[in-house]
Amino acid sequence: MAAWNALFIIAGLILIALAGEAYFRLTKPFIESNIPHQFVDGVGRILKIDSELRHANWRSDNFVVSRVNSWGFLDREPISPERAAAGCHIAFIGDSYVEALQTPIADKFHVRLDEMAARELPHLDITTQAYGIAGTGQINQLPFYDEYARRLNPKLLILIFYINDFLNNSTALQALHFGADPDRMPFMSAQKDEHGVVKLRPPDPEYERFLLPTPPPPPWYESAWKRLARVSYFAKWLDTKGLMRIVSDGSHPDLAAWADIITERPCCASLLDGWQPAISHYRLGLGIRFKEEHLPPVFEEALEYTDFGIEQFKRRADRDGVNLAIMAATPHMGTRGDPQFERLSAIAEPRGIPIITQYDYIIRRGYDAQDGRWDDDPHWNATGHYWAAEAILEWLKTNQDVCD
Repeated sequence: MAAWNALFIIAGLILIALAGEAYFRLTKPFIESNIPHQFVDGVGRILKIDSELRHANWRSDNFVVSRVNSWGFLDREPISPERAAAGCHIAFIGDSYVEALQTPIADKFHVRLDEMAARELPHLDITTQAYGIAGTGQINQLPFYDEYARRLNPKLLILIFYINDFLNNSTALQALHFGADPDRMPFMSAQKDEHGVVKLRPPDPEYERFLLPTPPPPPWYESAWKRLARVSYFAKWLDTKGLMRIVSDGSHPDLAAWADIITERPCCASLLDGWQPAISHYRLGLGIRFKEEHLPPVFEEALEYTDFGIEQFKRRADRDGVNLAIMAATPHMGTRGDPQFERLSAIAEPRGIPIITQYDYIIRRGYDAQDGRWDDDPHWNATGHYWAAEAILEWLKTNQDVCD
């Protein structure tokens, strides 16, 4: 009898698995994300030009297929310089909030802004182009302006600033984030010379050969189960729900090992004093340290490098006769009184760079900031992109001179 019971249980589990597999194959368009990249000399690691990109987030039920344009960004094809010159052309530069894997191009904030401005500010003849790559800060993004945005002679350049930009401007923290050699980074980076002067350093085309060593993964979950979850839709759903995370707790065990390597480098010795990398990669990525009053040395240096990166953009804008502004992006960049916002303001205001405060706009309109993001992902959903466009449009209405 026991053998028959066991047989029925096994048969039932097999039927459930087969039914689950059939259901998810019918209701989900694809199983895995496919985000191809390439290296461009002088620019660094960007999206693969003219490639199809697939983003799958099972937790948010978010599946998007987009086409990378001929410049390596998730946007429409670049407009002609003649079309840009005919009106008020606006360039947007940023990280994953501008790249926006999670959102079809037609729903992105700058495309929405095009549509809104055509109705409400038609005399300005606004056109937009966006240049965003995930995991980058202002220093990393400088080539996006130099090599691409500048070709269209924008009247206005808006940097989309999110909390982890502080982190991404730091060579040491960025090396931790990517597991990259701090002396051979995949993006434009900065480093101090022997006199303590911050200097730009171009991206290294051979950075992949020098990636930091990764400890071997746990043998069962990271090998057998993960392999299964890459081909089985039902297993992928179970993995997403955390039902099979018996060994892995979502931690990032490489960080401590990488931190030990990085602190041995001349660029980064003593920088990590007073701070041990959080085990969770998520908490490291958020850069929540910048809410604190007293920062360990590596975070103080990140602020210094952020100041340097924004100063570099200001110099380029002044040289080219471009108006420069920053938008502080929700959900984690607040308004006056928020330590992160105050740190950004202390960099921007002395240079006369206006800040468009998205959080302030959302509160004034009576919106709930959480409604503008995905359930398990801080990036904007279509509503968040629409609100960002609204906030920028409101600012443009009272600052139309930026198009002169």
